[in-house]
Amino acid sequence: MQSPAADINLIDAFERIPVKIFPDLKQGSLFAANEIAKLVREKQSRNEKCVLGLATGSTPKTLYAELVRMHKQEGLSFKNVITFNLDEYYPIDKDAWQSYNSYMHRNFFDHIDIDKKNIHIPNGELPKEEIKKHFAEYEKQIEEAGGIDLQVLGIGNNGHIGFNEPGSSIYSKTRLISLENSTRLANAYEFANISQVPRLAVTMGISAILKAKKIILLAWGPAKAPVVQKAVEGHVTEQVPASLLQQHSDCIFVLDESAAAELTRNESPWLTGEIEWSSKMIKKAVVNMALKLKKPVLSLTNNDYNEFGLGDLIVEEGDAYEINLQVFYLLRDSITGWPGGKPEANLPSHPERSNPYPKRVLIFSPHPDDDIISMGGTFQRLHDQGHDVHVPNLWQYCCDG
Repeated sequence: MQSPAADINLIDAFERIPVKIFPDLKQGSLFAANEIAKLVREKQSRNEKCVLGLATGSTPKTLYAELVRMHKQEGLSFKNVITFNLDEYYPIDKDAWQSYNSYMHRNFFDHIDIDKKNIHIPNGELPKEEIKKHFAEYEKQIEEAGGIDLQVLGIGNNGHIGFNEPGSSIYSKTRLISLENSTRLANAYEFANISQVPRLAVTMGISAILKAKKIILLAWGPAKAPVVQKAVEGHVTEQVPASLLQQHSDCIFVLDESAAAELTRNESPWLTGEIEWSSKMIKKAVVNMALKLKKPVLSLTNNDYNEFGLGDLIVEEGDAYEINLQVFYLLRDSITGWPGGKPEANLPSHPERSNPYPKRVLIFSPHPDDDIISMGGTFQRLHDQGHDVHVPNLWQYCCDG
């Protein structure tokens, strides 16, 4: 008879928010768009309004593009939809290119059949003496609409949701907030330079977000991986506002593979249950352990393996000495004097394929010195071995804005 414990998914012991991982942002956005479309159609079938909470920034652009496609090619109507946006810069003219009002119309509203009176976006033009009244009216409008049925979120590198920066209370309401420099820097691409990024913003509060009946948070790319791990697997803390979503009964994180890279199921899958110990997996586990323990691979002991959760590997592969040697040889084989591949050679363990040869090589150098200081020897070998080597001058583009 099978033990009930055999049915337990140990990933659930680490991930405190449900997660769906897709190969890329396009497929993740398609999933989110289908969830929204399904809800809109269900509400239409019951002749009910569908209330959506919407986010801005680069993260949901593909989602909006897919919803627009569904409207134009599949007949998805938004006539029964009421929308409330999360945030807006302050102060900012609503027609400014960088405003979230302009963003939403440019990327979504102008391409669908939504009734314009059903669109609600925080007002970044009001004088400060009127702004608090606007906040109260905004939350009242959400309540009168019946509450948000589905809230779309992104996540900042510091864990913010909406513009609720670290330290925002779980009880916070719609309000004016001071933006952290890291947030302003992340959004500076929309402006001529960081000095033009507003220092303040209007944002729905955490309490308002948590009142949504369903929440879908989107995150793409390796830059989001550390904060996604903290939000999904870490403790609930106001210092990582997205971690407060662990308190919600129907929230899901939709990620691409890069954004999910630091979740335990990917970073240390041996901790989540039985795995197949391939050479690649053994190398990943042992190198990760060596880095965490700050020890050379050849100095790792049986005790290190056991304390690091790799006791099963010892049982399967032998003692630490044999495993250490195996990983050392794998690392050694990644070192080569032929960085572009060795022509007319059959070297299965070589880090670069032999053919085609020569190759066209593009070296990205954020500063004019980096390609010489950081990889001068490799640069020289690639050139000497006949490859067509190019280094784009990214520093010029960076400085020119």
